[in-house]
Amino acid sequence: MIFDATHPDARRAIEAALAEDIGPGDITTNACIDADLMAEARFVAKQEIVVAGSELLSLLFDSPEIQKESGSQLRAGEQIASVRASARTLLTRERVSLNFLQRLSGVATLASKFVAAVEGTGVRIIDTRKTTPGLRILEKMAAAAGGIVNHRIGLYDAVLIKNNHIRIAGGVRQAIERARATGKPIEVEVRTRPELEDALACGAQRVLLDNMTPEQAAREIEFIARRAETEISGGITLENVRAYAEGRPEFISSGAITHSAPAVDINCGIYLL
Repeated sequence: MIFDATHPDARRAIEAALAEDIGPGDITTNACIDADLMAEARFVAKQEIVVAGSELLSLLFDSPEIQKESGSQLRAGEQIASVRASARTLLTRERVSLNFLQRLSGVATLASKFVAAVEGTGVRIIDTRKTTPGLRILEKMAAAAGGIVNHRIGLYDAVLIKNNHIRIAGGVRQAIERARATGKPIEVEVRTRPELEDALACGAQRVLLDNMTPEQAAREIEFIARRAETEISGGITLENVRAYAEGRPEFISSGAITHSAPAVDINCGIYLL
């Protein structure tokens, strides 16, 4: 499964969202709708999307019927899932359900567009830590559903020496030498040729070429000559990602996939049984 709804962060996110929205109770629904009414909710894509997060419906409702799992490409009008439950339950949880589906499917849809933009180059698109606080795992899973490769999840699972680390440590060499104690592969962000030379001389396994033009990045990749893996980052958009990919790095990362993905249009119609 691409999207793991059993992850503890998924349950925490759902519980927090329900508590935030419902509070002590849905006063409108409880006032207007009889408790014994049963209904069916149908979640339908209103535009072309890559769906993500449909599995979360199992944390919101008992026995939802999920027609499209995360990673599925949908045309407008296709149904994602349906749920039969009390009308009160469906009405009370409709917005939370849609918030997750629309947001996460937006991430997956944008990720898929980045992947399509570099098709044929061999470049792998990766995400970043530029995620919504508290929703990182869900957004990372959504990005993967769109076809990208997840980068590090947090500060704890990979070494990435960035420009502020380099400045405070006293240079690229000093930062790398200290990072060796972690025993993990070392990636170093570089902005100049001298920094790049230092990173390669010290045995960095991956170099991140930051905030360069496509032409600059291509020149540095040629200079690196596969002595380290290469990643390009900084200002990457759908409009320019192909130009960067033509330089043949191994990876291109874009924070836009998670921090700037627009929510997609998904409708939840609720019908009495």
